[in-house]
Amino acid sequence: MTDSIQPIIMPKWGLAMTEGLLASWSVVEGVTINAGDEICEIETTKLANMFESPVSGLLRRCVATEGEDLPVGALLAVVAASDVSDVDVDAYVARFQEDFVPEEADDTGPEPESVTVDGLRLVYLKQGEGDGIPIILLHGFGADMNGWLFNQGDLSEVAPTFALDLPGHGKSAKQVGDGSLMWMAGVVEKFMSAMSLPTVHLVGHSMGAGIALQIAADQPQAVKSLTLIAGAALGDEVNIEFLEGYVAAKRQKHMKPVLQQLVYDKDLISPDMMEEVFKFKRIDGVIDGLNTLIQTNFVGGTQQGSLRDALSALSIPVTIIWGREDQIIPVSHTDGLPASVKIEIIEHSGHVPQMEHASRVNEIITATIASAA
Repeated sequence: MTDSIQPIIMPKWGLAMTEGLLASWSVVEGVTINAGDEICEIETTKLANMFESPVSGLLRRCVATEGEDLPVGALLAVVAASDVSDVDVDAYVARFQEDFVPEEADDTGPEPESVTVDGLRLVYLKQGEGDGIPIILLHGFGADMNGWLFNQGDLSEVAPTFALDLPGHGKSAKQVGDGSLMWMAGVVEKFMSAMSLPTVHLVGHSMGAGIALQIAADQPQAVKSLTLIAGAALGDEVNIEFLEGYVAAKRQKHMKPVLQQLVYDKDLISPDMMEEVFKFKRIDGVIDGLNTLIQTNFVGGTQQGSLRDALSALSIPVTIIWGREDQIIPVSHTDGLPASVKIEIIEHSGHVPQMEHASRVNEIITATIASAA
């Protein structure tokens, strides 16, 4: 009978996550849920996020209570058919709780590594093995490799993945050259060479998407597929108040409304996330680097150097993902793109659909990569 009982457990989002707080349930016992349905909100030290059910069926037990901190792998809920007795469900829960052993604190999997390129230290996280064509993940302005914490694990089951801290960001060197997308793309191309990655799938978000598109234009033979999420360099408009506010904010009361512009659900911005941003901005050279990026790429509050025409020259699979309610770069930048480009608009999402709707975005990226086979 236990074969017809399915557990829903605390997910592991990113290598550093060891526990999460179940902030609230979005469903109640007795309802039928489908895989991909948002069933609860979980808060981590990085971001609050809606958790999508990995299974379908009748929700028989909400085992975890709201406000409870639970280790990764702990039982959140139980799904079982209506003909499974309450006694069997209770027995299953009791056995699970008795047998459950949280992972060791130091059992966090691979650690970030570094490589020096043209005198610049670049930090990256590799996940996944095998001989498939690697995936490189490029984050946006002011972010770091943790922008992919809801994606890299799933994508690493498809092929080896490299989440890179771009120059000026994360733990990489803080020099950003002239701040142009071309300069940043050149550094990533040298990273590929240093890591012996002659061909890759590129996935980029916002500024990282512009960098990915620049690389594909520079070295089309090296890029097998391209997934651009809320990409820069596809139009003129940009929320310059967000960019400047991100750099200028020194207190949580000023930073919170800035970061809330990134998401559709404003409650997803947690105090821990804001503190992570402040820690980053306190590092020597960060503010200068971010200001250089703004001054080079957003002159007069508009984006410089559109790469829209580069899309027409590409013969590889290209998918563009955008949140319908993006407040940073408007979704209208998807209008009028070449017919060869696949466009996926995510409803109820802001500028970071890879975080707000990770499962859906992971499916789209995986399909794009598969189409390049």
